[in-house]
Amino acid sequence: MNEPLRLPVETDGQGRLLDVIELRDFTVKCFLGASLLGGEAAQRVSLDVAMFLDTRRAAMDGHLAHTVHYGRLAGELRFLLESCRFETLEPVAEAVASYVLLPPSPDAPHVQVRAVTVRVVWADAPQGQAVPAVQVHRRHGSIVYGVEAKPFGRVDIVCERPRYGIYRLRIKPGGFIPTHMHQQMEESELVLGSGLLLQGRAVLQGMVFHWPKGFAHRYDNPTEIEQSVLCVDRPGFIPADEVELEEPQGGLQPVQGHSYYPAEDPHLT
Repeated sequence: MNEPLRLPVETDGQGRLLDVIELRDFTVKCFLGASLLGGEAAQRVSLDVAMFLDTRRAAMDGHLAHTVHYGRLAGELRFLLESCRFETLEPVAEAVASYVLLPPSPDAPHVQVRAVTVRVVWADAPQGQAVPAVQVHRRHGSIVYGVEAKPFGRVDIVCERPRYGIYRLRIKPGGFIPTHMHQQMEESELVLGSGLLLQGRAVLQGMVFHWPKGFAHRYDNPTEIEQSVLCVDRPGFIPADEVELEEPQGGLQPVQGHSYYPAEDPHLT
């Protein structure tokens, strides 16, 4: 078990101490590259995340929208680390911090995290050698997110590197991401909202889908609020590689996803 994080003191804009929520000893397999291993391979990393926020309202009413949903966040971080292709531990820590500090969206409400400490330990370091670890501390406002307007809504650029890009696709009410495929990029996506249609069929929050090259897919938002999808492209997004297609006569091929969210009481969401 890792030692507890050494945390700074963080305050809100009125000088009040912020509370801390931690995810500790969270082990995920992710791809680390040639800089560490001499070749890319799936490796276990141990993750500790401390989030600074105000939990007082959640303490009064117990509503998950007034705090951070620990189970969903753990699923989202697992998805990101499994989907990206990292060279070293440093970009792992930076990607986690960037995502945790991302402002909430209407379809997945939570309290804004004001600061975060992230420690990443290489759990599969060769036996008998020193165990590398990286720890970073970032504050809300210190990370600048790119935003791109799209016909379907907008895209938040969470983190972009040559080998991968992390994006939040925000589909406006009544909007849609048209039928398209990629010829160079591979894509993995986690559905954050609870009202989207994928391939013309309803899809649940927390479902993850992997799109190989040449696979046609489409999202529709028939709801009255914005719906979002967490997307990882490998390599980072190539605009010319998004090829729009006519929908096949027999309809789009259905897909089987996997849930990265825990089963939960619907009265708590």
